[in-house]
Amino acid sequence: MGDGAGPEEKPVPVGAGARAVLDRADRLLAAARRVTADHAEARGGALSAITPLRDALVRQELSGIPVSRLADVTEGRLRLGTLEQAGYADVGKVLAATSYELRHIPGIGAQSAGHAIAAARRLAEAMEDHVAVRLDAGDIGDPHATALVVALNRLVNAGPDIPRALDAAALIETELAPLLPPARPAGDRLRMLLTGKRRRQQAQRALQSVGAFLQNAAAREVPLLLTQAATDLLRPAAPADEAWLDFQVRPADYLVLLAELSDVAPDVDAAEGFLPGDISERVRTQRLDDTHRRVSLRGYQAFGARFALAQRRVILGDEMGLGKTIQAIAALAHLKAEGRTHFLVVCPASVVINWIREIESRSTLRAYRVHGQDRSVALGQWTRHGDVAVTTYDLLGSLSVPEDVPVGMLVVDEAHYVKNPETRRSRTVEGWASRTDRVLFLTGTPMENRVGEFRNLVRHLQPGLLPGIRDGDAAVGSEIFRKAVAPAYLRRNQQDVLTELPELQQVDEWEEFSPAARAAYRRAVAAGNFMAMRRAAYADPATSAKLRRLRELVAEAEANGLKVVVFSFFRDVLTAAQEALGPPAARDSPATVFGPLSGRVPAARRQELVDGFAEASGHAVLLSQIQSGGTGLNLQAASVVILCEPQVKPTLETQAIARAHRMGQIRHVQVHRLLTADSVDQRMLRLLGTKQRLFDAYARHSEVARSTPDAVDISEQSLARQIVAEEQERMALLPGPAAPAL
Repeated sequence: MGDGAGPEEKPVPVGAGARAVLDRADRLLAAARRVTADHAEARGGALSAITPLRDALVRQELSGIPVSRLADVTEGRLRLGTLEQAGYADVGKVLAATSYELRHIPGIGAQSAGHAIAAARRLAEAMEDHVAVRLDAGDIGDPHATALVVALNRLVNAGPDIPRALDAAALIETELAPLLPPARPAGDRLRMLLTGKRRRQQAQRALQSVGAFLQNAAAREVPLLLTQAATDLLRPAAPADEAWLDFQVRPADYLVLLAELSDVAPDVDAAEGFLPGDISERVRTQRLDDTHRRVSLRGYQAFGARFALAQRRVILGDEMGLGKTIQAIAALAHLKAEGRTHFLVVCPASVVINWIREIESRSTLRAYRVHGQDRSVALGQWTRHGDVAVTTYDLLGSLSVPEDVPVGMLVVDEAHYVKNPETRRSRTVEGWASRTDRVLFLTGTPMENRVGEFRNLVRHLQPGLLPGIRDGDAAVGSEIFRKAVAPAYLRRNQQDVLTELPELQQVDEWEEFSPAARAAYRRAVAAGNFMAMRRAAYADPATSAKLRRLRELVAEAEANGLKVVVFSFFRDVLTAAQEALGPPAARDSPATVFGPLSGRVPAARRQELVDGFAEASGHAVLLSQIQSGGTGLNLQAASVVILCEPQVKPTLETQAIARAHRMGQIRHVQVHRLLTADSVDQRMLRLLGTKQRLFDAYARHSEVARSTPDAVDISEQSLARQIVAEEQERMALLPGPAAPAL
């Protein structure tokens, strides 16, 4: 066909070959439309489930608005005094009334009744934009709340790849679908012979574009992505109890989705850290590739990742609990998609395991633990294969990495560790920062009142900003300070992004045994001493990784003015925590550490300690045995809860958290569990798994469970025996003569 493709074009199939291409395109388009429709149907179900809850909130709000407010809507044309005298004192009652009922009021005719109801509806419609539907575990049993949780469960369990699937489906609809009508003649050889030259060329070009689109889609595994998304969206609705359990295990996923569906968003300026308009616009237009990411980001988190990418060398100073690690991983995943190969994270030794776990669970990137005995092997593998090396401040200076290994981004966690430019640690970080054009410092310590420290951090990143950062900027207010340092600093507080935060955040803090703790643990396992196994991580307080992480969490809470309650089952663990944190508060002492509360402390004295903790100005710490502070005391002054070890009885932990996470709590509560990898902690979490949590989640709402928590807990003896036996087998240790000690 001399009038076909030009000599520079590849041959275009016709007939059967073209039909095969078109069939593939049709299947891909059908899959895309199926995913879009299924998601719209699932989203519609959730929106429908929101409606009765929102309506109830609106009615509740309107019941508190006097009927006189209708004058603002009707410009004074209604006889509101007549309505009030007839018992319609608030707008809610007018909205609930029928025209027939209002017309029976002397002086209210059909027109006035219609105007009154219409005005009430207008206020209700305006109110809908200001009420936010909330969910809480306390709503179990409410049929409307349950319907919403079940509807949200379908979307949440569709997984983090749904946004990618929807984006791919939209691209197929906008780019592939328009190509198919002009390309179809190429599927019929006879039709092509009878078609004019211009139409043949048009069909061939369109078919060629279709083929290129399909080839690119296959390379990006789009068909598989759509198939998986369709399968996930078509799963049958979960039973109510399973949906509620899933909500309790990961409330953030549900509450973020609920905020999006409810169209409730935080103040944009606050969520963007009060950045100047030009920087905010640059950040918002920064693309964020999610190909290598396995987690959905909240709005402020996506903005933080974009900020790190757009501004290149910055400090992310979000308040503790807002997900700085996830934002950093999102930035690394984007750079990986752009072709960057090697990334380096430096952090305190106490959070190395957390970084490894977060990277591998939140992204497709591989994490190499350049710490411990095998650090040289891990460093060599990272050098050859790329992705993320995680190391410590102490080891950073000794890393031997060839100069030709490109570092796509350096992430420095707890960056306030390098605030002193005279230290070896600070100079080492500065040297590594000079090897890459992208550096991300993470710190939850506010910089507003630490301008000198902030200048030292900026010196590593954007030294050109130093002349413009004056000590007086912080004195005139945090917003002024943030604008002055905007090119290099982004910080959001909890209240800035309140609508996107879960009411209760739970974080597992994984640590490693120190050599002394490992030896103590080994002795406890050999002796079959279950309780000694549980507290072996604190055997040597001077080297305890758990105590080190406890100090770090408390220090960050102190920097943010937050109160902390520390729970442990064991008095000696609390004593070690007390010595690590400082002396206890005397009756008239300004010290910030209270307790420890224990069964040995008289009830009156316990209440005195709790009152002193609550009345302390700003930051304070309360130490408590979980059996003593977990019941009967209100600790809502605390917004940070630290559990020193997992509990054999899940109800003990639940009740302890509930002391802080309860009515009267004005901040969102963060719960940090201190855990040791490859130990009794890990075994306990596995055995106290989904079935027990499910049973406990519902049993605890019964009167029996409230009065007798032991009724819903599994046997301590059987749990102890099983864990001891498994650990003895794993560590190849012969059991001791004694039974597991409880």
